[in-house]
Amino acid sequence: MIGFILIYFIGKYFYELAIKYNEKKWLFAILGVVTYYVGSAIGGLVVGILDDLFNFGLDFDNRLILSLIALPFGAAACYLFYYLLEKSWSKRAKKEEVSIEDIGKTEDELS
Repeated sequence: MIGFILIYFIGKYFYELAIKYNEKKWLFAILGVVTYYVGSAIGGLVVGILDDLFNFGLDFDNRLILSLIALPFGAAACYLFYYLLEKSWSKRAKKEEVSIEDIGKTEDELS
């Protein structure tokens, strides 16, 4: 149940970010959720390899422990993807802004 709430909020934040920068809303909402699961999977692989190398003795049959271990990896992946999208889109939006003085000027005059 908590997973559904988490998916909802991840999708919601990416959806609102896409609206803010006039991008495809549902595409980025879904990509945000996919990013969470990919980050969790990569985190699971890293933890599994580290457990094998250093013999931490993690109980991989306990789904609660695995979910709690995977949560920070998925959240970090979502945060990184959100940050990169926002940074990229804000740079592009600043380039596209046109002031009143720029109206009527050629591209050579603007450069």
